[in-house]
Amino acid sequence: MYFENILFGFTFYYPLFMAYVWIIGGITYYLRYERAGLREADPLTELTSLPSVSVIVPCFDEGDNIRDVVEALSRLNYPNYEVICVNDGSKDNTGVILDELMQVYPMLRVVHQARNQGKAVALNTAALIAKSEFLMCIDGDAILDRNAIPWLLQHFESGPRLGAVTGNPRIRTRSTLLGRLQVGEFSSIVGLIKRTQRIYGRLFTVSGVVAMFRRRALLDVGFWSPEMLTEDIDISWKMQLHHWDVRFEPRALCWILMPETLKGLWQQRLRWAMGGIQAIAKYGYIFGEWRLRRMWLIYIEYILSVLWAFAMGTVLALWLIDLFIPLPEKWQVEIIPSWHGVAIGTTCLLQVFTGMILDRHYDKKAFRHYFWMIWYPLLYWMLNMFTTIWSVPKVLFRRRGKRAVWVSPDRGISPVDSRNAETTSDGVMRPAPLHTPIAKGDQP
Repeated sequence: MYFENILFGFTFYYPLFMAYVWIIGGITYYLRYERAGLREADPLTELTSLPSVSVIVPCFDEGDNIRDVVEALSRLNYPNYEVICVNDGSKDNTGVILDELMQVYPMLRVVHQARNQGKAVALNTAALIAKSEFLMCIDGDAILDRNAIPWLLQHFESGPRLGAVTGNPRIRTRSTLLGRLQVGEFSSIVGLIKRTQRIYGRLFTVSGVVAMFRRRALLDVGFWSPEMLTEDIDISWKMQLHHWDVRFEPRALCWILMPETLKGLWQQRLRWAMGGIQAIAKYGYIFGEWRLRRMWLIYIEYILSVLWAFAMGTVLALWLIDLFIPLPEKWQVEIIPSWHGVAIGTTCLLQVFTGMILDRHYDKKAFRHYFWMIWYPLLYWMLNMFTTIWSVPKVLFRRRGKRAVWVSPDRGISPVDSRNAETTSDGVMRPAPLHTPIAKGDQP
């Protein structure tokens, strides 16, 4: 009797509890750190110095995107930077395009690696040849906002033990239901979680698609680990366990492509889940060291999310079994929405509303996708549940030390282009439609 009560109660109440934790944490962060800075028209004028910055772009099969990425980087609102693109054994025309771009943009340097060695190796290669103390790392399909560098550098001026600052990824692909759901997800889930964790003082991970690092901190922790499937999670933990601070800067925007097919989304979320499981398996020793206690809460939070996935999977399995083989009444569960479903749906919409309110300064048209988010618990919770459950055995049976190499991801159906992007008076870049037009009225 007690076990089934705990199982059903945990499955229902855990996501509700965490949703309100993230809502309160996100609002607290906004009031404490974010609100005052929104009045800064040009973050470049707030810097006391202009140190050199190296923008690192690891690339694998990015022939369709790399021109737009480099062109956007050429227009950054910062006078002292270089761009290093690492072509990590691409099979398409990425290398040829990069060589052409190098003749056009003097700040661009290109490194060609003969074979695919993975993102971590590409980052390490660029970090070793970079001229700067500060390394700005983005993906090969990411359009960096023109003010991102000064927003991130402001943190490093105020924090000598600051190792990394992560920016605020925004979704470019919005032509399908999956794309629109991810607009809300990155506001209500990703954005609120990072704001809340910043209040606590520790982040589970920087966003690998947009983050700035201090080279001295990277050297202290041994740079990125080639065997980790999600190098961004691992480097975040390595830095914080060596007592380097990691922060979140929501005003440092980066427009990214995301999967818009179920297959692509499954592959992406499975990799994320496996990377998380790898991290908690690698860093479980922290509970034996009191000096690392500030990471305990982040670790426990992730463990609880994994346990929730297995609990939800068990509840779903019981419901399916009961359809064919009647179970005892205490093990019967009702999946069809009742008051539980109403409570979860209402809380989900409240969480999304809060996240979009906080992010409205950076993505003014995100609210047009708000009511699509009622489908988020059904689609994405189920997806995260299955990927988490599947990731555990895959990580346990993965060969130790095996290098994580690139696999070309699903880039979505209708990305947007930086070449015709509009930069507003507040410095925020609004990308315009690319080669395949977005549905009318749906461009960011």
